[in-house]
Amino acid sequence: MDSAQPLNVAIVGAGIGGLAAAIALRRSGHRVQVFEASQTKIEIGAGLGVQGNAQRILRQFGFSRDSLKPVEWDGTVVFDAKNGIGIPRPWQFARPDEPKSVLCHRGDLHDELKRLALGEGEGTPVDLHLGSKVVACDPEAGTVTFSNGKTVHADVVIGADGIHSVIRTSIIGHAVDAPPSGWTAFRCLLDPSNLNDLTDLEWLTEGLPGARSVILRQEALRMFFIYPCRSRTLINFVGIYADPDQERADWTQTTTLEEVRAKFQDFHPKFLRILDLSPRTPILKWQMRYLPALPTWIRGRSALLGDAAHATLPTLGQGAAMAIEDAAVLGCLLPLGTTREDIPARLEAYEKLRKERGDFVRAESASQAAVPLKRGLYIRSREMQVRMIDYDALDVAKEYFAANFS
Repeated sequence: MDSAQPLNVAIVGAGIGGLAAAIALRRSGHRVQVFEASQTKIEIGAGLGVQGNAQRILRQFGFSRDSLKPVEWDGTVVFDAKNGIGIPRPWQFARPDEPKSVLCHRGDLHDELKRLALGEGEGTPVDLHLGSKVVACDPEAGTVTFSNGKTVHADVVIGADGIHSVIRTSIIGHAVDAPPSGWTAFRCLLDPSNLNDLTDLEWLTEGLPGARSVILRQEALRMFFIYPCRSRTLINFVGIYADPDQERADWTQTTTLEEVRAKFQDFHPKFLRILDLSPRTPILKWQMRYLPALPTWIRGRSALLGDAAHATLPTLGQGAAMAIEDAAVLGCLLPLGTTREDIPARLEAYEKLRKERGDFVRAESASQAAVPLKRGLYIRSREMQVRMIDYDALDVAKEYFAANFS
């Protein structure tokens, strides 16, 4: 392999999926550039769960679990929003030889991925270009064009540019919009520093370590999903409700605690006490949207990854994990020694390995919000958890590579 030439890889988008792809392809020996439209790329205002299937890959990347400031996620206590009664739902599946699932702040995971992409380590450090807005892509030629008229040529272009992806439009041939889901979420981070001074909040801290789900059991979905993050110095709050008015162009607005209280005023009073904690971030009113199934994720020298390919609702907590899996598979299928001529076939293999799973998570996340009997299915179904958490994307990709490309 001493004579093998690295590929020039252009990744559009510096979120969790884009940085994970940059790490995987850097570790495969390639020259990687990441182009991000914003001047300062940070992940703000939300927590996320990192389950076993994602941690398995992050360990291969060399991540420091402690850098996530994690809170162990042993399961979820599910409360009835009316009578206040809770049922502990510990995880039904976990590999005994692996660390537990954790809850963390998106920004802490993003910072750790940035360290692995840009810092010292295996392969050439990634070049991150902020303020570089991509406006067009030629998927066959492997070029991306920026708002300032500049064009960059690459052997491979990866579209990790999210639900509003420009690269997706170029690959599909037309714009694919994310339709309204019918649900809107209030999101913010709360300050738990005076938690012990408030009454009626024992349900938040007692019993099973992890998340708290408060569900109103009726046709129209309304629920809280709450958990600590950043070493328990923050509480991630999400309040979801059915919203028929989702035709607004602005998907995200700021709002007030008073509006949140009004929307959930019939919840048991002890659950509304959570809103007595001080917000540490603006309260966002966020339209929950997800993509329809795409006809393809690839074209020529270009491929989609993460939300650009399969934007999902958060009901399975697997959005970031799917992007990390996508990235790992790309790194495995494009090792050092891959030629420009190899790329279309390797991207076809990527789509074959990833699209069915990505589409399943995308569709199932919507189903478990829309169908009353399926709400909370993931946290009580061992079969679903095995399908998600036990899956080893790297092992699957290595086996496929050995059988088809070695």
